[in-house]
Amino acid sequence: MTNPIAFDRSKFCSCLAVGMLQLGCYVGLEAYLGKKAVAAEDIILNYGVLEFSVSVDSLETYAKTGKISSELKSYTDFLTPEQLAQFKVGLTSSADFSHLAIAQFLYSYQGEKILERMSRVFKTKGRQPGFYAIRSALILAAADQDEGLTPLNVLKKFPTDALRVDSRQGFEIFKDLSKVVQNNALSVAAVEQQVIQESQDVTSFAPQERNLNLLNSGAYTYRQQKLTIRDRRRDRTFPVDLYLPQVKERRKLPLIVISHGLGGDLTTFAYLAQHLASHGFAVAVPEHPGSSAKQIEALLNGLESNVTPPEELINRPLDIKFLLDRLGASFGHKIDLDNVGVIGQSFGGYTALALAGAEINWNSLNRDCPNLDNSWNLSWLIQCLALQIPLVATQAELKDQRIKAAIAINPLVSSIFGEESLSKIDIPIMLISGSSDPITPALSEQIIPFTWLTTPKKYLVLLKGGTHFSTLNESAGSIPVPEKAIGPSPKIAQGYVRQLGLAFFGKYITTKEVYDNYLNAEYGAVMSREKFPLRLIKSLNPDILKLKSQEQE
Repeated sequence: MTNPIAFDRSKFCSCLAVGMLQLGCYVGLEAYLGKKAVAAEDIILNYGVLEFSVSVDSLETYAKTGKISSELKSYTDFLTPEQLAQFKVGLTSSADFSHLAIAQFLYSYQGEKILERMSRVFKTKGRQPGFYAIRSALILAAADQDEGLTPLNVLKKFPTDALRVDSRQGFEIFKDLSKVVQNNALSVAAVEQQVIQESQDVTSFAPQERNLNLLNSGAYTYRQQKLTIRDRRRDRTFPVDLYLPQVKERRKLPLIVISHGLGGDLTTFAYLAQHLASHGFAVAVPEHPGSSAKQIEALLNGLESNVTPPEELINRPLDIKFLLDRLGASFGHKIDLDNVGVIGQSFGGYTALALAGAEINWNSLNRDCPNLDNSWNLSWLIQCLALQIPLVATQAELKDQRIKAAIAINPLVSSIFGEESLSKIDIPIMLISGSSDPITPALSEQIIPFTWLTTPKKYLVLLKGGTHFSTLNESAGSIPVPEKAIGPSPKIAQGYVRQLGLAFFGKYITTKEVYDNYLNAEYGAVMSREKFPLRLIKSLNPDILKLKSQEQE
């Protein structure tokens, strides 16, 4: 076995060049704010006793004229023409955020945690952590109306005359991230193997037994109503869109509740609500006031100080419980409130699982959250907020017995629930995961947690290449998401959600056995599209995940 720490001059120089030219431009805030950077008149890279530097002027000259100075050539020689072209464009790529929006985020709990991690690598000329300098540079660049928030301008706004890059820390971070990526790839391979096994076990169905096109709209027209729900006890008011199918027969309608993620609104999953309503489901879509698009907009406009308040972890499930109470009072003659399905994405996925019976796990939070500064799991920035919830609020009962089945898309679960709490869920559950999700990583937040579920009626859906935003509908009120962060095809991903939601709730809420034919690995392969593959499994041996990880160590 080769020594992974052995010094390879050629590889080191390549890493040095790429690190010097790119690391500072694309670290830390990508998932939240787009491309960013760090530095000043000079960028100094330290590697043990070795020290290298490049001037910001040489970078600016290259960005504006394409001319490579002699000092810059020492590093660009190690880049391919494609990398060099990308770097040139990247230096002047602008992120369209106001200085107020940048400041508000960077002063929030989540923003400061990201800055703390960045400041281990990016330091002042005097070798002090660059926490305040980085924040200052980002805000000043965003306030510059001429050049704006570009990597090059952030370099120019850095408040000391040089930026030091601690390459040892940088390479440690690189190793950590590489391990995360590697383990994620291994887990995807384990899911692929399980698909093969389960597909072989599925009995072949005659064509007439699978004659439904789940993508097609159903036979029902529906009426959309705007409601305003007021919970005076919690001093909380929120809007709800209620979709009611127009049915002739006298029967109560099955109900599905859709819970949006952080920064979502009433339209984020309107496509799913409309689809389910056309197939005879009543659908209620609440907008959670402490974690909606309006909350993020208020943060960016300086009207809120946090991305979301800690109490939102309690309030979201209580929103839905109270909504069900109100619907029972006003629509109990039309809607079956004792047989409800819930689907949520991200923060909404957490909400769905809390309603399904997963309790907040204080033991796992107290174990994991002290290590938050060393974790690349961005969802812990939300999960660990639970430790800031006032004691009186933690006594609330979040489970709702009316919930009979739940789908969680990109949920955040690993620490806030952990194995102990997820194993208590006893209703049908489907987890939907994106293999390229950097916010709620597939391995830690869905694939491993899937193995913790003990309910026999469970499903794991993996969207290969899917991100945290692949299933979301773009809406006027939502925060813009870079195209690369959305994934291969939102249209395909949303089609998957339509089909899976209809099949899952058709089987477990309306109890129509015909839908069982659409909830297995073999049909997952039928549903899958080459541009955006889908994998569907019903079980996964956790030992396989451990063995695959050990093979690479």
